[in-house]
Amino acid sequence: MKNQTQPDIIHSPPCRLLFFIPLIFLLFSSCRTQKQLQYLQGPIDTVNLSKLNFPEPTIQKADVLSIVVYSDNPELTAFYNQQSSASTGTSGNIPSSTSTTSGYLVDNEGYIYFQTIGQIFVEGLTTKQLQDSLKEKLNPFLKNSYATIRILNKKFTVLGEVLKQGLFSFPSERVNILEALGLAGDITLYGLKDSIMVIRETNGKRVFGNLNVNDPNVLLSPYYYIQQNDIIIVKSTPKKPNVSDQATTRNLALVATIATILTSIAVIFNIFK
Repeated sequence: MKNQTQPDIIHSPPCRLLFFIPLIFLLFSSCRTQKQLQYLQGPIDTVNLSKLNFPEPTIQKADVLSIVVYSDNPELTAFYNQQSSASTGTSGNIPSSTSTTSGYLVDNEGYIYFQTIGQIFVEGLTTKQLQDSLKEKLNPFLKNSYATIRILNKKFTVLGEVLKQGLFSFPSERVNILEALGLAGDITLYGLKDSIMVIRETNGKRVFGNLNVNDPNVLLSPYYYIQQNDIIIVKSTPKKPNVSDQATTRNLALVATIATILTSIAVIFNIFK
């Protein structure tokens, strides 16, 4: 009686096909997305791009300002640094029921109310300009006075094809578009790096900017540095699959994974049998 030979599992066409399907799938995905993941592609002009052009942010309506006054008169100076977080209306302070941050709230008309001085129009001013204005207004009351001013509630919004959409606070005084995208978890594979819209409100008007973070010249754009209340929208590629297509892709990946596992089990079984 002739001995029947066992089929060579590892060399059978179906098994070989199953073994290579996941590799082909991964190779195709890698080639397709490698270029999409790159920022600042192409040659970089280090001479021109090394220049920093940071626009100083301007004060807007609904901003909350921290104003600390200093002078050669400590007792009198303390009066100007008193702020009640429970005050409302035109007092310029945030109600404690709506915020835990104490500061001067810029009202809908662009004013704050400051002790002794009264109403001050601050909308559109930089913090440096407001410092100079306060110094001039406080000179009759304080000797060698000056003030430090910060915007306490600086924030921006990132929407669209990023991993984490939402409202973000400024982690430092300066935030650029690359840092903003990093805070949002980076652009997804379906996001367009050459078509990022920035919506900005300045001087009572709404302006729109477009950024291409593939291009090194984005470093020179007036929208490269993010401003208070900016809205950043990352557009999606027209080739982005719909929900059903994404489900199909996930199912194919799952099938490829299962095929790899079954092939491995078959190979191991054939070796040790």
